[in-house]
Amino acid sequence: MRAAPPLRSVLFIAGTDAHGLERAFDHGADALIIDLEEPQMPMNEKVRQQGRELVSTFLDDAPAERPVLFCRVQPARTGGMWADLMACLRPALDGIALPKSYSPADMNAADGVLTNAEATVGRELGSTWIYPIFETAEAIRQAYEIATASPRVACMGGAVSRFGDIHQALGYRWTAEGQETHWLRSKLLVDARAAGIRYPISGMWGGANDDVVGLRRFATQLRDLGYYGMMLGDPVHIPLVHEIFTPTDDEVAYWTELDRLGSEAERTGVGPVLHGDPNQGEAHVVHGAHVESARLNLEWARALGLP
Repeated sequence: MRAAPPLRSVLFIAGTDAHGLERAFDHGADALIIDLEEPQMPMNEKVRQQGRELVSTFLDDAPAERPVLFCRVQPARTGGMWADLMACLRPALDGIALPKSYSPADMNAADGVLTNAEATVGRELGSTWIYPIFETAEAIRQAYEIATASPRVACMGGAVSRFGDIHQALGYRWTAEGQETHWLRSKLLVDARAAGIRYPISGMWGGANDDVVGLRRFATQLRDLGYYGMMLGDPVHIPLVHEIFTPTDDEVAYWTELDRLGSEAERTGVGPVLHGDPNQGEAHVVHGAHVESARLNLEWARALGLP
């Protein structure tokens, strides 16, 4: 299965919002999650069917040049996943976002239903990604096991919400500083990387839409921690989030120089390799780990289309 690219912004769009779907491709997000699971209240069967019809049309009309597309569907245990998949499993869809898992058994069940749905619609078996969203205490406890239960898992990270399911599950009191979810985000980051997820994605900013200072601080903390993107509920935040989760010119130049120095040393066998001011400490004497880190970061930059 192809690897997921780095996704700086993953924007939620309600699958029942016709106007929102019409504008979804205009925002410049790296990925969209079209929500069929719980986009509004009430979510009775009449509303669900209306949403499925809207989402089917939206995906059928998707342009060739488009963001990565996920659809959030009901978990397999609800009995509603099949109907959601029959509506959204269109050629334009890259994967499904899977909410409210409790254990690897939920992932196994989703994988099985998805395989049967792929066969039904004529899609290549195993080609649809799964993006698990960790919203229960049980799922957080077993995040690594859930992530490794299916080879379809391509994206994951620390779900954060001010009022949502994860808040109900853990009972924290949300703050703009985010200390109450720091452990949660750290734990899921380690689980994601251990499971082979190259570019973990965090949950949402829960503050006011116009608190750009708070959003910048929160997003910067996520990047510093090791995340490569975050979920978003408002498209107005996309430019700022892209700025935070895009390498700077200085960073790219530094990584490029380390790559050059490493390649030269590998070619000539001459060392030790020194770089910059000795007061930099560890970074002054260049080791293989430094060069490999630089090369990984350059892969990330190139995947974002940077020179």
